[in-house]
Amino acid sequence: MHPRIEDYALIGDEQTAALIGRDGSVDWLCLPRFDSGACFARLLGDEDNGHWRIAPKDARGPCTRRAYRPDTLVLDTEWETDEGAIRVTDLMPQRDRAPDLVRVVEGLSGRVTVRSTLRIRFDYGSVVPWVRESDGQRVAVAGPDSVWLRSEPEVRTWGENCGTHSEFTVEKGEKVAFVLTWHPSHEPRPPLIDAYEALHSSVRDWRDWAGCCRYDGPYRDAVVRSLITLKALTYRPTGGIVAAPTTSLPEALGGVRNWDYRYCWLRDSTLLLNVGLSAGYREEAGAWRDWLLRAVAGDPADLQIMYGLAGERRLPEFEVPWLSGFAGSTPVRIGNEAVTQLQLDVYGEVMDTLALARQAGLPIKPHMWAIQASLMEWLETEWRQPDEGLWEVRGGRRHFVHSKVMVWVAADRAVRTLEQNPHLEGDLEGWRAMRDEVHREVCEKGYDAERNTFTQSYGSRELDAALLLIPRVGFLPPDDPRVIGTIDAIRAELSHEGFLRRYSTDGTTVDGLPGDEGTFLACSFWLAEALHMTGRTQEARELFDRLAGLANDVGLLSEEYDPVADRQLGNFPQAFSHIGLVNTALALFGGDGAG
Repeated sequence: MHPRIEDYALIGDEQTAALIGRDGSVDWLCLPRFDSGACFARLLGDEDNGHWRIAPKDARGPCTRRAYRPDTLVLDTEWETDEGAIRVTDLMPQRDRAPDLVRVVEGLSGRVTVRSTLRIRFDYGSVVPWVRESDGQRVAVAGPDSVWLRSEPEVRTWGENCGTHSEFTVEKGEKVAFVLTWHPSHEPRPPLIDAYEALHSSVRDWRDWAGCCRYDGPYRDAVVRSLITLKALTYRPTGGIVAAPTTSLPEALGGVRNWDYRYCWLRDSTLLLNVGLSAGYREEAGAWRDWLLRAVAGDPADLQIMYGLAGERRLPEFEVPWLSGFAGSTPVRIGNEAVTQLQLDVYGEVMDTLALARQAGLPIKPHMWAIQASLMEWLETEWRQPDEGLWEVRGGRRHFVHSKVMVWVAADRAVRTLEQNPHLEGDLEGWRAMRDEVHREVCEKGYDAERNTFTQSYGSRELDAALLLIPRVGFLPPDDPRVIGTIDAIRAELSHEGFLRRYSTDGTTVDGLPGDEGTFLACSFWLAEALHMTGRTQEARELFDRLAGLANDVGLLSEEYDPVADRQLGNFPQAFSHIGLVNTALALFGGDGAG
């Protein structure tokens, strides 16, 4: 049986990440960055596409139990067998050098025979490396990639499936360590790390970081786990945060909605900044703001919806036919051609984020307002265009209401910034007029008076969960009858077993793709917050409780959820979902515990 998405746990070093299954197998790892080629790609194929399993020799199924060490990203996986019990501890230490994957096996009771099976397959499972022995270690080399395996037990390379194997026994109290290190094949081998010191320092560093969280209200464990996950999805050298560390985990099993999420989306920007500032992580918030400024610098007409980890603009999309896909879901895609889309809402996201940063007192960058003014000058003449919208539909451009609302946000934040900072230069009167015009147009063309709801696009009858953000961004107050009507309509039409789909669709009319998708977790968190803003706090808290309960056994959420099959869907873990959890917890319970 193929694993479920929620069967995986995450470890990482803030430059890349690995997914480890309940069976003790590392099934996904891209080296050296989140967006590099995977050397373990079993997640999207089979064992011959690369994996590394450590487990009791006779174990055929999942572990007995697993958990992160409290307030860390260090994972403990335990098995109880007829011979005894063992624990495998997995981590990736933070680094300023080559990446390391550390695995420590510890005997808990009895005497257990353990087997390690390592299959390195570079370039998303397609390249079998040449494996040799050097200085008592195994080194695998193919083209630009080189991986070294240092292990305390003896290992041997077998011809069977071109794997590196070892068998050993551990008794109670005994520990055995493995370290897998990547580096460019043309460079000398990097210095060796001490696996046990790396474990000790990783636990200490993660707990020190988690201890800075200012939130101490209900669901604190879930909030801290989400913050740790967002920290793990950060590319520390630049401050960028990937949407997810995976590609092509399906939005519907067997379907074609399989996208590469290993990039940084501007749609997350305001919510990400709010998470960092509200939870007590100003340094991370500042790093994200600085990444944003670098990424969007340039011609405002070229503003993209997403960028690479360091702000790269070219993210060409292609398919890898040698991977069979998660549970047979193809195609497997690398890159994301949605990068070429026009989404007017990102201008609002950028302006809102930088206004929030200024309001929060983050150090002002000398070029920040010049970039904002340039964006506004372009938007002032171009905002009337149709676009592809927040959800990156591939079925043609429309006048999406959420996009126009975010155009209003851009103008509103520009006007407020000038009013509060009279020394700055800008077209104050022109942007006021633009703000008023956009507001009038949205209320006239994007609102269905007969049904008392805003619609997905001008003149349509479809709904869109993104409209729940109207009161959050200040376009209309929460008690406006049109806001309440929109919330109620979305709740009635987009709800599936109490959770929300993103938009009304028969699977073809909006996004141009066949098939369906699950309920979208971020949208369901937005509903909880919208209910709270309109005075229905008890209902909001009940919904939040259900949503928090969808996390897997180690507290992770994917992008979507299938309430019928009771399983997670989409790329995993998903930053958008964890951002939603933290922001909604702060909104619902912040007065009970946010310092």
